[in-house]
Amino acid sequence: MIRHRPYGSGHPYATTGDQRVPAEPVAGESCELRVRVSAGVDAVQCEWTDGERAETWDLRAPDDGEDSDTTADGGHLAAAQARSLADRQFWSVQTPALKAGVTYRYRFVAHYDDGRRRTTRWYDVAAAEWRDDAGSLIMNTSGPIRSPSVHDHQGVRWLVGPEGPRRVRFSLPLAPGDRVVGFGERYDHVDQHGQILDAVVFEQYKQQGAHGRTYLPMPFAMVIGEHSWGFHVRTSRRTWYDVAASEPGRLVIEAELGGDKELAVEIYQGSPTEILNAFLDDAGRPELLPDWVFRLWASGNEWNTQARVMAEMDAHREHDIPVGALVIEAWSDESTFTAFRDAQYDVNEDGSPHRLADFRFPPDGAWPDPVGMVDELHNRDIKVLLWQIPLLKMRPHPTGQLAADARAAVENGLVVTESDGRPYRNRGWWFPLALMPDLASERARSWWTEKRRYLVEELGIDGFKTDGGEHAWGHDLRHGLADTDGPVPGDAGNNLFPVHYARAYGDLLRSCGKAPVTFSRAGFTGSQAHGAFWAGDEDSTWEGLRSAVTAGITASACGIVYWGWDLAGFSGDVPDAELYLRAAAASCFMPIMQYHSEFNHHRRPWRDRTPWNVAEQTGDERVIPVFRRYAQLRERLVPYLSEQAARAVAGGPPLMRGLFFDHPGDEAAWSHPHQYLLGDDLLVAPVIEPGAKTWDAYVPPGEWVDVWSGAHLSGGKVVTRDVPIEEVPVYCRATRWPELHPAFTP
Repeated sequence: MIRHRPYGSGHPYATTGDQRVPAEPVAGESCELRVRVSAGVDAVQCEWTDGERAETWDLRAPDDGEDSDTTADGGHLAAAQARSLADRQFWSVQTPALKAGVTYRYRFVAHYDDGRRRTTRWYDVAAAEWRDDAGSLIMNTSGPIRSPSVHDHQGVRWLVGPEGPRRVRFSLPLAPGDRVVGFGERYDHVDQHGQILDAVVFEQYKQQGAHGRTYLPMPFAMVIGEHSWGFHVRTSRRTWYDVAASEPGRLVIEAELGGDKELAVEIYQGSPTEILNAFLDDAGRPELLPDWVFRLWASGNEWNTQARVMAEMDAHREHDIPVGALVIEAWSDESTFTAFRDAQYDVNEDGSPHRLADFRFPPDGAWPDPVGMVDELHNRDIKVLLWQIPLLKMRPHPTGQLAADARAAVENGLVVTESDGRPYRNRGWWFPLALMPDLASERARSWWTEKRRYLVEELGIDGFKTDGGEHAWGHDLRHGLADTDGPVPGDAGNNLFPVHYARAYGDLLRSCGKAPVTFSRAGFTGSQAHGAFWAGDEDSTWEGLRSAVTAGITASACGIVYWGWDLAGFSGDVPDAELYLRAAAASCFMPIMQYHSEFNHHRRPWRDRTPWNVAEQTGDERVIPVFRRYAQLRERLVPYLSEQAARAVAGGPPLMRGLFFDHPGDEAAWSHPHQYLLGDDLLVAPVIEPGAKTWDAYVPPGEWVDVWSGAHLSGGKVVTRDVPIEEVPVYCRATRWPELHPAFTP
């Protein structure tokens, strides 16, 4: 075996040992050409030609110890991630500097110790060059121009290869004091001024803030200052941003083009709310979800039997902790993700859907009576969501219904493919080599969701946790093959995959008369219209808490209304009581309040994030009563949250929002970036540091009431209050206090 992939795996942040680095060079750069070979290879050579002259180079053999560190950082998925990112040994050679206008060709020859010789196919590479005039940058402005400098785009340059423009780069002006908020869900900063970042959907397993990566990017941001404005780069391809980090006063934007000769940028002006609404008119507006989404959500990855699920729901009732939604993750056969584990049924060899009557549920199985279970949960006023993953697993080798589904999907053109027509095999670290349904295609979406219809129509399932969605890697993939409009290449289609994914399940739920409640972590422009979101995988740390608050504020600034996180983190050791209760307090005042825990191979002690398990593991008697207090308060806040969500969906400011939405010119608000408003009338200042006895909050101008003490105060200043574990600084607008007062003093 000798393998070379010019673009490697398509990982946006890492190179592999079989690729060209850089994959798309600029004139004057050289390339490192890498290959991986099987055992028994003594030497590897590269045959290289520029069309006039041919050369043969010897590749450098890998050095011992060249493999990168594969140490896992905790959690059951960490080892898989580390293995997938390991830079295994490879052979390599460095080319001379490449000239623009020349297409070079190369191939590799492997020489084996038994005298055999094997060659690869020929590959082409051509260096691109930056030009001043090779395309059209279209700047569209809605409404009257309030600040002439908004259109002052400069330094427009085009990176052009033989196929046409590969990228465009330009800059927009930033005035002194401007703040820049947006770019999708971000974990590191609310104000991105001074930062360098990009927008590409990526599964960063934990520590998203430290890496600057996100599941839910968007090429949109708002510039908040004396003359506030916003922009939307109209592309689904990857974009990059230098927010005055390299050049003070300039926001430099770079975008992939894939050969397109024009790029449109929408410029919006007005208040932050006006800017956001103009963007949502382009991107797609959120849809109002039912009130039950505002109640407590509960889940644990190891709740993998009907008995365990009902035991946990019984414990909620016994501890008087109301729960409104149950997410069952480990319900399926972990193969088709359409059948309950242990269910017996006949395989549909053509990949057609089953109905409930096709299944037999053994009395001694994991799920002896799913219908009865769902009915009982509904009788307890608990909604039920099931976990999903948008892949057809191919490891281990599929059998039974999965094999039939995979065969039908491939034969009928319902999977994402490589450019040469071969089915794409997942290059990510989670479910490697799996097939991916082509959810950009209406025909594929219908085939995929019809297999799940019985769960909604006949079992009464209320929603789906649409996990994953970040598995499309590679500029050369093909999406939408089953539709008549023609395929969309990976560089334009990959970021949209999670949007189509949530959309598919939302459409299924609507067609069954249900609200389109999906719960996703991945997304892109357009995701605003499709369900609810959570902040992804994170450890139980204080840094994780801080990052989550930032993520909620930034996601909402891009139009995500229904958002939450795995309170206190889902991975690693059970959090201590202080972190758990501070996180519960913050989550009580977020759009979605939910807890979840990672798979731990069923080892004891359990790592469930239930309040009773945290209480048992920490030995802290405060956990259950304080968590109960917040969960019951949350129930009483549902009418307020529903009202304020309706206002946000109708075009008002976001449900969870930074103070800059209501006070864009107040510099003091930026000094407390982890504060936010929940609706129009509640100001929340979560406690995000351990050991705090008091906490400062900036209360904006106006008359406010401390919801715990009932004390009235005038805003426009920093207020310090004691923060016992059962209280988090929350202030209510005085005009609304008479109506909201009963929620806090039942």
